[in-house]
Amino acid sequence: MLMLSMKRSDTALQAITLATYFTDLPLSRCNSAGSSSTPAAATVPNVASNRIVGRWLLGCSGLVVGAIVLGGVTRLTESGLSMVDWHLVREMRPPQSQAEWEAEFSKYQQFPEFKIMNHDMTLPEFKFIFYMEWGHRMWGRLVGLAYILPTIYFWRKGYFTRSMKGKVLGLCGFVFFQGLLGWYMVKSGLEEKPESHDIPRVSQYRLSAHLGSALLLYCASLWTGLTLLLPAQKVAETKRLMQLRRFAKGTGGLVFLTALSGAFVAGLDAGLVYNSFPKMGDRWIPDDLLAFSPSLKNIFENPTTVQFDHRILAISSLTAITGLYLFSRRMVLPRRAKIAISLLTAMAYGQVALGISTLLLYVPTPLAATHQSGSVALLSLAIWVLAELRKMPK
Repeated sequence: MLMLSMKRSDTALQAITLATYFTDLPLSRCNSAGSSSTPAAATVPNVASNRIVGRWLLGCSGLVVGAIVLGGVTRLTESGLSMVDWHLVREMRPPQSQAEWEAEFSKYQQFPEFKIMNHDMTLPEFKFIFYMEWGHRMWGRLVGLAYILPTIYFWRKGYFTRSMKGKVLGLCGFVFFQGLLGWYMVKSGLEEKPESHDIPRVSQYRLSAHLGSALLLYCASLWTGLTLLLPAQKVAETKRLMQLRRFAKGTGGLVFLTALSGAFVAGLDAGLVYNSFPKMGDRWIPDDLLAFSPSLKNIFENPTTVQFDHRILAISSLTAITGLYLFSRRMVLPRRAKIAISLLTAMAYGQVALGISTLLLYVPTPLAATHQSGSVALLSLAIWVLAELRKMPK
């Protein structure tokens, strides 16, 4: 009887040990061990895979920043209309021989920018603006590959949760849409406009849409990457914290809107209208602020109004960020959140100083490109602040 009881105890102990062993196995190993007739299950996303995906998305967002900066330089050097065709694969190879360059230059000469502005342009000068636009387009293709190829790999490896699959599909679709929008923008600058005597340029509406979609792609990639890499911090859900969180969201939206208004400034060359600060000329409110009719048209088509609006938005963003900083100093927050808010505030003051300098010096290309890069840096810090203040998942 004693021996039988001991055997039963040993059997129970072995069963518990085996159960514990199989419970600790990864899900993919359990499935493959349980059935040889079905393929092994994909790896379940975990902390390590989330870290890999997060770093990939941060890398993609960095490439998007490069595209935004390069696009700004292309616009400032008036190179964006040098390539009059759009071919996904064929244009990846630039002209090689003298005959090919002359043929490309001949095509450019048929469009308004050459006829009105650059009728005395030489072939070497054309090569410069061509390579600027070609580099921008090739960088855009690099961005597309950086999103699409790793997405396929990580999907097959099982690194994505169901919700993450939807997010990465949305990001890849947005990259494709961004490329089409870029060509749609360029087409607006290639159209003949006999009724207009203005300098040939792309539509400021399409330019703003192109920049806005790039900023949205960047924000979505950066936010998703940060939430995967930075775990939400434990903070007591107080009324003041909820107010700070709402304040930060509103401030981030204002920073985004200010950056987007910069596209209208660039599209209309509005930075060259009034090159004084804080007044515009000798007035706080210029006479031609509402020169267009109907009045709503001034917001998007009157260079004076566009510059005035950009100034107001920039000052409003600086005020909001300063208020956010002062509000947060009276609260107990995690160290990373305090650092993020402090850097956001410092960057805001630097960006405003950079914008004023760009204006007073009549928009030199290096300074203007730096100012545009500063807007992306400011937006990045605003997203970091939001990531640090987000709620703990339930």
